Amino acid sequence: MGRFDEQTVLVTGGTGGQGASHLRAYHREGANVVVAARSEEAGRELAAELGERALFVRLDVTDEAAWTAAVTETERRFGPIAVLVNNAGVQHSAVPIEAVDRRVWDRVLEVNLTGTFLGVKTVTPSLRRNGGGVIVNIASTMAHVGSPLYAPYVAGKWAVRGLTRTAALELGRYGIRVNSIHPGVISTPLIAEPIDGQPPIADFYSPEPYAIPRLGTPAEITALLLHLTSAEAAFVTGSEFVADGGLLLGPALRPEPAA
Repeated sequence: MGRFDEQTVLVTGGTGGQGASHLRAYHREGANVVVAARSEEAGRELAAELGERALFVRLDVTDEAAWTAAVTETERRFGPIAVLVNNAGVQHSAVPIEAVDRRVWDRVLEVNLTGTFLGVKTVTPSLRRNGGGVIVNIASTMAHVGSPLYAPYVAGKWAVRGLTRTAALELGRYGIRVNSIHPGVISTPLIAEPIDGQPPIADFYSPEPYAIPRLGTPAEITALLLHLTSAEAAFVTGSEFVADGGLLLGPALRPEPAA
C-alpha cells in the first residue's frame, strides 16, 4: 500500500530531471500521475513507461487556457486533483542587469512566476472538489539572496515565496496546504547543459567550500516533496524548505585533522 493510493498528482515540467523523478516516485507510491509538459514526445514516452495510472497533458504553463484544458482532461481520466507540484521553470544565461534583454526578463517571469500563479489559480477548484489537497511550488535558494547576473530568475523566485504564503493563508480553511521547496544546485540538465550558447552553470560552480561538498540529486528533492505532500505533514503550510547542502550558510571551515 502506497502513501498516495488513489490520489491524483499533477507535476509541471514533468519531463525534466526533477519533474520525472517526482512523477516516478509518486507512481511507485500508488498515485495517478499527470505528466504536464511542453514536449509531447518526451511526455508521452514517460507516461507510457509508467503505465495505466499515468497521463500526459501538453501544458505551456504561461497559457491559462492550456491549464484549464489540462485540469479538465485530468478530471475526466482520474477525478479531482489531490496534489499540484509547480515544478516547471527556466533559467537564463548570466548577464548584468543593464544588459538584460526585455524579452528575456518577460519570458523568465512569465514561466517561473506567472506559470506558478496560473497553476495555483486553475487547480484550486479541483483541489476543493477533492475535499482538500496540497500545492508545492518549487522555488530556489536564489529566492533568499541576491545573485549577480541572474536578476530575472532571482526576481521571479523571490515573488514565488510571497505567492506561496498568500495562497496558504487563503486556502487553508478549504483543507489545502501550500508550501515551497528551495533547492540548491541539483545535478540536472538545467545545471549541466549550456544556456543560450554560454557554458553551463556546472562549469563555474563548485560545491567544495560548503558543508556538504557535492551537488544535490533529484531524488533528494523528491523525498522532501513526498513528505510535504503526504499526511505526515498535515500541519505544515505556508512554509519554506531549503535543501542546498549548506549553500546559504556560506563556506564551511575545513576541519583540522585529528592529532
